[in-house]
Amino acid sequence: MTRPADPKPPDSLSSDRAAHGTALLIIDMISCWDFPDADALMHCAVAIAAPIAQLKSHCAAAGVPTIYCNDNRGRWRSDFRSLVDSALACGGKGGEIARRLAPGPEDYFVLKPMQSSFFETPLASLLKYLDVHRLILTGISSDQCVMASAMEAGLRALDVVVPQEAVASQTPERNEAALRQFRETHKLEVVSVRSLVRQLAVPKVRR
Repeated sequence: MTRPADPKPPDSLSSDRAAHGTALLIIDMISCWDFPDADALMHCAVAIAAPIAQLKSHCAAAGVPTIYCNDNRGRWRSDFRSLVDSALACGGKGGEIARRLAPGPEDYFVLKPMQSSFFETPLASLLKYLDVHRLILTGISSDQCVMASAMEAGLRALDVVVPQEAVASQTPERNEAALRQFRETHKLEVVSVRSLVRQLAVPKVRR
């Protein structure tokens, strides 16, 4: 009796591999801003929403995936789509941020229970699947969740880039201190959004 042929292997997943070995992380920008210190932080988040949106657009054009890393706020039955819908429904500046940074069908997300985007999340597995070795970290707050994510990325031998106009904290002074710590203490690449966009630009094919 002839043995049936083995099923065909799945199609290649190469289309999901990250261009430049890079992924963009947007940390904690989707919110109703109903937590302590939210007012001060939201004011700064509004200012960085446009640079993040600009960077996200250029990343998409370059084939660099976007991953939303959002606090689950202790709601273990929540999902990211419901968080986006809630942020939009809250209106005001929070709704404006959510509209500007609304995820597309091609984007990824993880929900995190603590400050780090890695702790108890599938982020490390996702980055391995996407063949990512370099992270662009954006969002809030630069001296808490962004910092914790950067430190754990370093422990995992991932390169980290911080676009300075795309992170914020409760005050400009705290944000400047965090940027200085990224640059001087942890020796991370702190750059302008403009220079990062130039790095990601897709070369034009000469005709």
